[in-house]
Amino acid sequence: QSAIMAPRITYKRRHAYATRSNKIRKLRLPGGGLGIQYVKKTTKGPQTPSGDAGRINGVPRVATQKYSRKHMSKNKKSVSRAYGGVLSAGAVRERIVRAFLVEEQKIVKRVLKLQATKA
Repeated sequence: QSAIMAPRITYKRRHAYATRSNKIRKLRLPGGGLGIQYVKKTTKGPQTPSGDAGRINGVPRVATQKYSRKHMSKNKKSVSRAYGGVLSAGAVRERIVRAFLVEEQKIVKRVLKLQATKA
């Protein structure tokens, strides 16, 4: 019984170290051999400007230069809601709730002031 070694794989490009920028995927080729595919780095993607480090769902996570008009159309860079493509859904909800509570607070103050003047 002979021990069969796993087929070795070599890089296609000149860079020979397993760094963040030189990631590869091993895959089977049609002939049954083993080949490699270079993997692009993943980016953080668009985020909300507020400090919650929220991701904007629905907008693809691609390299910064790919967001230009040349590579991506405008409708792919935004989401159809208020502040779509700028704020995450959670951030928009938070703003709406905060505005509502501020208005409620104003009404309560006004009512209390009226009651104080009547009494």
